[in-house]
Amino acid sequence: MSNSSSITQFLLLAFADTRELQLLHFWLFLGIYLAALLGNALNITAIACDHRLHTPMYFFLLNLSVLDLGFISTSLPKALANSLWDTRTISYWGCAAQVFLFSFFITAEYCLLTIMSYDRYIAICKPLHYGTLLGSRACVHMAAAAWGTGFLNALLHMASTFSIPLCQGNVLEQFFCEIPQILKLSCSHSYLREVGLLVVSACLVFGCFVFIVVSYVQIFRAVLRIPSEQGQHKAFATCLPHLAVVSLTVSTGMVVHLKPPSISSPFLDLVFSVLYSVVPPAVNPLIYSMRNQELKDALWKLAQCVLFKGQ
Repeated sequence: MSNSSSITQFLLLAFADTRELQLLHFWLFLGIYLAALLGNALNITAIACDHRLHTPMYFFLLNLSVLDLGFISTSLPKALANSLWDTRTISYWGCAAQVFLFSFFITAEYCLLTIMSYDRYIAICKPLHYGTLLGSRACVHMAAAAWGTGFLNALLHMASTFSIPLCQGNVLEQFFCEIPQILKLSCSHSYLREVGLLVVSACLVFGCFVFIVVSYVQIFRAVLRIPSEQGQHKAFATCLPHLAVVSLTVSTGMVVHLKPPSISSPFLDLVFSVLYSVVPPAVNPLIYSMRNQELKDALWKLAQCVLFKGQ
């Protein structure tokens, strides 16, 4: 038995038991990670360089891409390094950093997705008030509120989690440091304080989800009243990517945290965790670039500039 003061490192869940499968997982997840970096970096560069995309919708999309880069970089690089070097360890403070950054990025992303649904609601349901309600200062304030909420939530969770005495060893049944897995190592009732914070965070996420659902009910009602088929198509083209991103993020998170214990196993836990922490940041750029003609045009223009400069 040990306590948190004597723990210097944690042992993470390995992707596989055999060396061959570890290397296979390494190359697979390395490809996913590089694709996520490339896709999000391209979105950021295209939006920053194309003045036609300097609008509230793309400003929030740029913030989402930055959050996705941080989100997937919090857990995957360490897991890749462990698979490559055939180890499972992460230092105590490295684990604390992962808990802080993971809580920060995922909270800020949920808040930002909520703000993006508000942006689409104003653009489609109240277009005459769009410039007034979503001016540049208002957009900056809303984005800052999302980032600030994520920072405050992460700080509270990290401080609460790592002040709890741990005496159930140092083995985490996850490939990255996640709060519920750390709480399983607790040996006192003080973990209930962190459980309370998790409930508050869950209520925040649920509130965001309800706001998004209500916004999109109003949006689809307004879109279906548009007489022009072309107008309906344009409205759906800007809304459906965001709705797909929200659905993917919320559904994978709910599967991870609400699945019955009876179907829990190391393999399923690993699959669900990948769906929750790796897939959304990797596919978000693809979802937006495939459904958004303006962004596709900006990416094509960026590619042409790079190719011509290379010549």
